[in-house]
Amino acid sequence: MTTSTPGRICLFGEHQDYLGLPVIAAAISRRIGVTAHRGGPPQVRLQLPDLHREVTFDISAFPLTYLHDRDYFSSALNVLYREGLRFSEGISGEVSGNIPINAGTSSSSALLISWLAILSQLADEPRTFSPIQLAEFGYIAEVLEFGDPGGRMDHYSTALGGVIYLESVPQIKVDTFTPTLGTFVLGDSGEPKDTIGLLKHVKYGMLAAMDKMRAYDPTFSLETLPIHELDRYVHLLTYDEKILVRGNLLDRNILRQALMILRQPAIDHHTFGRLLTMHQENLRDAKRISTPKIERMIDAALDAGAYGAKINGSGGGGCMFAYAPENAGHIAEAIERAGGRAYLIEVDMGTRIS
Repeated sequence: MTTSTPGRICLFGEHQDYLGLPVIAAAISRRIGVTAHRGGPPQVRLQLPDLHREVTFDISAFPLTYLHDRDYFSSALNVLYREGLRFSEGISGEVSGNIPINAGTSSSSALLISWLAILSQLADEPRTFSPIQLAEFGYIAEVLEFGDPGGRMDHYSTALGGVIYLESVPQIKVDTFTPTLGTFVLGDSGEPKDTIGLLKHVKYGMLAAMDKMRAYDPTFSLETLPIHELDRYVHLLTYDEKILVRGNLLDRNILRQALMILRQPAIDHHTFGRLLTMHQENLRDAKRISTPKIERMIDAALDAGAYGAKINGSGGGGCMFAYAPENAGHIAEAIERAGGRAYLIEVDMGTRIS
């Protein structure tokens, strides 16, 4: 049995889902798959040829003890065990894929969703979960189990596929789109990322500012505050906090414009691309998550004719992407001349089981 799950790019709302603001993300045509079968003593044995590793651990007694931070193979089993699934036999298989690793394209979430999907079929009494259920299990197994600061975007976008609009507050709301978007070019900088450290820096800096604003004005809401009314609160904030809040408000408004475009029968590709670049400017200047190499890759893509471009994921390295409905190959070559590794990608479907 095999499961396959795509990576994702965040189109709009980067670093906003954990603040209670919506995001727009797209699944991409680079995937991670798990092929596995059950049998033998209660033990997991997985080959990871892409990493030249093997993972082996015992599953005879639940809850499983985590062997290291972010032990997602074990946390997925614990989450499903709490859902009533039992695993009296061993599970053996292989994990492989072509999503850039530790590069902001949700390789860990794609792996986790694929693992959850195949585990649900290899349990003593198999159960089939909906993509939304798999997404929520993934969020629990990756974020809540380890106290990490991320949100739900990665899990929902990879499990559901296509383009999604996701709200997490006051309750989960997800809309799926099948817009006629053109080709994207994903550019991997090869720079390692400290995803957790960056999330803590950007998230907790913003939360501290929001706490000050809410203490001063209990009616304050990041969702509803008009950007021209930010001056009411600037005396409460440090210079960096003011820049960060303003950047988040601008990104909130950019997302709303993008959502209107995606809901139209025909996409305005040039405006869509310009909004991506505007989002990137805030990520670079307000949230300070870009790098000189990423900037060179973005500039090269735009100079080569991309409609828009931005960094992808938590930042500090990893990937960028360019929107390239025309001349995608030429734009990919420009990104590679700037030092990146380029991949042509399309919007793709979510988790598949075969």
